[in-house]
Amino acid sequence: MSEKNRQGKLSARDRIAADRRREEAREKRRKSLVMGAVVLGVLAVVGGVGAAVTLGKKSGTDAAGPVVAPKGATGEDGLAIPLGEKSAPSVLTIWEDFRCPACAQFENGFRSTIHELTASGKLRVEYHLATLIDSNMGGSGSATAANAALCAQDENKFPAYHDVLYAHQPAETTDPYAEPDELIALAKKVKGLDTPAFRACVTEKKHSAWVAKSNEKFQQGDFRGTPTVILDGKDVFKNPKPAFTPDRLKELVEEKADKS
Repeated sequence: MSEKNRQGKLSARDRIAADRRREEAREKRRKSLVMGAVVLGVLAVVGGVGAAVTLGKKSGTDAAGPVVAPKGATGEDGLAIPLGEKSAPSVLTIWEDFRCPACAQFENGFRSTIHELTASGKLRVEYHLATLIDSNMGGSGSATAANAALCAQDENKFPAYHDVLYAHQPAETTDPYAEPDELIALAKKVKGLDTPAFRACVTEKKHSAWVAKSNEKFQQGDFRGTPTVILDGKDVFKNPKPAFTPDRLKELVEEKADKS
């Protein structure tokens, strides 16, 4: 074999090895984006919408009619949807918007850890719903999706439907969640949710006034944007050191559980 051919084969092997190393590095980066680096995306998007909150834009939510709280709502003014045991040592408060890309980044990245911790009895989550993107981008999908999620709560299916809405979140600049038919179609992905009662609740916007009240509470709060995530009274994205990742959440919750 000539020296030229030998060098060519070596170069090819080197390129294959380098490609393999790059692929391994990409996979590590992909996992870290879902875990740690998701925080950067959340902070970037939250920073972008936070200024709009301070401008005091009003939501387009139709608040006509009485406030009808969903089944099991709790907290101040009954504006929280709980997940987990009341006796859990740690409480995670989440303000979110179903059209918010940063909210989807957070939920899709932290979902399995949150479910694991709530199932173990160590963490209680209180979800609060806002309609920030409707205010900033126009449309009504934030409010309509929030109402649909509350309709799912009435059917004891909130956690599963909540996750489906984020897993199938449309682009922020579009608004398919404004259409009840779209939200009803997604309900088929949750076993036992697509019932006549759920359909009627979605199409009639049974909880729209509750959603508007929840959004007003959000606007009155000292929040930078969505998602706002508070663990045991502390905003986790406010100067997080170390970075707030799913592993960090688990560490903090288990540490408190061990002390309780």
